[in-house]
Amino acid sequence: MLTALLGLAAPSTATAETASPITPAAVSTYQSQITNDGTSVYYPTNATGELPVALLLQGGKVHRQHYSQYAAAVASYGFVVVTPNHRRLNFFDTDYYTSTSQVGETLSWMATENAKASSPLHGRIDTDTMVLLGHSFGGATGLSIAEDKCSIPFCTTLSFDLPAAVKAGSFYGTNNAILGIHPSIDNQIPVQLVQGQSDGMAEPAQAENTYAKIANGRKQIVRVSGANHYGITNVQNPSGATAETSAQTSTQAASIETAARWSALWLRAQLGDSAAATYVYTTGDAADTSVTVSSVR
Repeated sequence: MLTALLGLAAPSTATAETASPITPAAVSTYQSQITNDGTSVYYPTNATGELPVALLLQGGKVHRQHYSQYAAAVASYGFVVVTPNHRRLNFFDTDYYTSTSQVGETLSWMATENAKASSPLHGRIDTDTMVLLGHSFGGATGLSIAEDKCSIPFCTTLSFDLPAAVKAGSFYGTNNAILGIHPSIDNQIPVQLVQGQSDGMAEPAQAENTYAKIANGRKQIVRVSGANHYGITNVQNPSGATAETSAQTSTQAASIETAARWSALWLRAQLGDSAAATYVYTTGDAADTSVTVSSVR
């Protein structure tokens, strides 16, 4: 079972509020670089065994520093979370915009970092296992990756091939609306959408329509009450990003914790953790009054 492999606490230590099957671990962080991108790395300090890597694809124009709390929260459930600052030209604007190329770049970093004697993660990375996290534009990039597609504006190379190491994706504040149309999503990996119900930029109805278009295999949508588009960033309206006009009624700490818990446990479930699967598919919706959940298993 994945819990044992990661050396994390047993399921019996859940809190009364969330009934989470896993007690979050202490997290450490250090700075690295993935290709040309400055990258923050978060990992559970005392976990044993090899750790899967979660690539966090940032929202458009949102600096990686604004995801430190969310990234650490996800890492506490047994992941190495990497947050590259991917700056590139997107049409006529040069800013932080993710691309499908980051998958291959991160896989290369995983192999190098795992082999590096001076790395805090030397010998601790499962180099065959990557999952995706994404916010807004980054989540839309993640959907393109999940479809094994090279599509504009997310693919900046001539082609893209989905590596077998990429197992699942969880995306916050994300949809695939194009001029009000939601194309079918021919996903090759399981996909979860986490949607703030007060999101005024990527509206809940768009997420529902996108969820309905996810065509293959396991999928889930988690609707987070009171959270808006910046429910997973450290602060509302991060500097440099497009401003959200819909107020968040949840506290920032609560929306970050809720989104991170549901994303992390759902991703663990896709990697074979039966306790996490029981939570995200059976007990979690009733235990967590801040969400409503729909799933296809």
